[in-house]
Amino acid sequence: MISSLIGFVIVAFIAGVIARALVPGKDAMSWGQTILLGGVGSFVGGFLGRLIGSDSSNGVVQRAGIIGSVIGAVIVLILYKKYGKSIGQGKR
Repeated sequence: MISSLIGFVIVAFIAGVIARALVPGKDAMSWGQTILLGGVGSFVGGFLGRLIGSDSSNGVVQRAGIIGSVIGAVIVLILYKKYGKSIGQGKR
């Protein structure tokens, strides 16, 4: 169990770093935010993989792998750069 969690964190960090390198622009993210980006990207990549028919799941959660995680993290980072700043400010 703990080794799976450590493996997920490592894959999430790698996916987040690669996504930050692929998407142009400045990213002021900490290590934790990069891991969170890769983790969310992993779930997005798994969801997209399930939509296109790749069913390698073992229940509700599907492991996307590093490529799916990077693709998902790139999508999440692009959406964050486009909409993230307006979400945090709210109406003033």
